[in-house]
Amino acid sequence: MPTAVRSHAKINLGLGIGAPRADGFHGLVTLYQTLEVHDWVTVSARRAERTAIRLTCSDRRVPTDGRNTVWKMVELALGALGIAADVFVHIEKQLPIQGGLGAGSANAVAALVGLESELGLDGATAGAGPGPGWGPAWGAERLRLAAEVGSDVPLFLVGGAVLGLDRGQSVFPMPDLVHGSEPGWCVVATPAVGVSTPQAFRDWDALCARDGLTAAASEAKLTKLSRILASALTGASFFRGADAWNGSSGVSAQATIRDGDLAGPQVSALVRTGIANDFESVVFPQHPLLREIKRTLAASGTPEEALYASLSGSGSALFGLYRGEREAESARERLRVKGVQSLLTRTLPRAAYWRDMVHTSGGLPKSKA
Repeated sequence: MPTAVRSHAKINLGLGIGAPRADGFHGLVTLYQTLEVHDWVTVSARRAERTAIRLTCSDRRVPTDGRNTVWKMVELALGALGIAADVFVHIEKQLPIQGGLGAGSANAVAALVGLESELGLDGATAGAGPGPGWGPAWGAERLRLAAEVGSDVPLFLVGGAVLGLDRGQSVFPMPDLVHGSEPGWCVVATPAVGVSTPQAFRDWDALCARDGLTAAASEAKLTKLSRILASALTGASFFRGADAWNGSSGVSAQATIRDGDLAGPQVSALVRTGIANDFESVVFPQHPLLREIKRTLAASGTPEEALYASLSGSGSALFGLYRGEREAESARERLRVKGVQSLLTRTLPRAAYWRDMVHTSGGLPKSKA
């Protein structure tokens, strides 16, 4: 029976970007957070003499050949495992395409999890390694393959709140963002606006050149940001490890978790750090509507004010985090009045992310999101 896998979205709680590097990439620091909303990725696979991959999608705009992250991941995984297989994958889209929610990257990881299940490589989820004979080494190999497919693919092998460093592919699990024991409420605005990520990076490069952001200043900026974000969630003990990773020391955190903060101390602590998405500085001037949507989500100075609102990735999706469902529904109504579509969802803790990912009982259950 085919294996159906939930392919969850992510948002970026803050995104700091460095100057362009010699290798063509940009250093960055971000805090990823997975959400309950998701696509479905269904995988059928059997061992064969030669590998054959077929891919379909419910949305015709999605490529169904070697350009797709799913195809790349399946091909790389089979090669790394030394297995030939006949593989069929179908993507049932429920998430926006190229919206800054990581949908394509999540699809790749969902396909990998489905492939492991179909080929009998039990225990593969959550980086445990696909059964006897592979062990923990496969968990590390999965992360390496994911990084080869795309910079924000590895985060979906962790789930929950994830600190992303380097170009985003170096990932570290963080404490879940919850309100008490419950996930937080989130509204994702999905405007009919196209944002080109390559163009956003080109505009960022031009801004760096104009403002004189040097490589040294860029590294210092990102090192400080990584420490501040991690401290806001975990406390200063993280920095002993961060010193080893970054090769520097002496930057102290500016925010700590305080007891009694409303709607989850982690989000409040993050907001006090001054987190922001650097892409907003180049995307908003090109797309003023997105700036207005952020203001609508934030609703600053009202009882329904968001805990935090931001562009996700390079956009065009934006999100707001709220104290409860009532405040989130109020945000959706404000968006409806402006003719902007949105999704109501919640943050997805790591344990729930892995517990409910694979569905094997036949047919696709109706999404709760």
